Amino acid sequence: MNDHQDKIVAIVPAAGIGSRMGAEIPKQYLQINGTTILSLTLLILLEHPKINKVVVALHPDDNLFHTLAQASHPKLQTVIGGNERADSVLACLHDIEDDTWALVHDAARPCLTHEDIDRLIGSREQFPQGAILAAPVRDTMKRGKCDGTIAKTVCREQLWHALTPQFFLGSELKNNLSLALSENVTITDEASAMEWSGISPGLISGNVENIKITHPDDLRLAKLFLAN
Repeated sequence: MNDHQDKIVAIVPAAGIGSRMGAEIPKQYLQINGTTILSLTLLILLEHPKINKVVVALHPDDNLFHTLAQASHPKLQTVIGGNERADSVLACLHDIEDDTWALVHDAARPCLTHEDIDRLIGSREQFPQGAILAAPVRDTMKRGKCDGTIAKTVCREQLWHALTPQFFLGSELKNNLSLALSENVTITDEASAMEWSGISPGLISGNVENIKITHPDDLRLAKLFLAN
């Protein structure tokens, strides 16, 4: 790898409003034991020794980020995000060198561990086209009908819950995201853009406590995980 390919930039799309939480402020600014979710997430990334920089995509009307203790951290910079997650990630990618590795992590996943980051970064030799953290599906899976009844039971073998971070070479992720969006492809995470281009990213088993805070119940669960 050249010098840039040894560099890792963490990308945090934080331009959403988190309407499903039913809160008056974006969910990333809700607090767990007196600290915002976004602060907890940023601390994990900023303190990791192999992450050279953290780029955060913010809503253009964000008036809370500057109040965070991490806002002035020398390893951190911000960009203006877009309407969708993919737009925000792309805005961050335009701000880093093409041959840098991008580690994309959800703003509302504050329970990430350095051990999982190490495992993902260490997967580059096995999966040179990139990989994601994921958790095997453990429960019986049901496909539903529009009327709220069960259509059928889905085999859970080889089914995984996609987590973050998701880890790809910045230039490849930027190109594939741009092309997919130009074709109006629905992109739900970074891996889906890579898959659309014909790449099969690796699956790295991650800690199931690395939950995304989407609903009020998730907030209570994250408090429990962080307390332990």
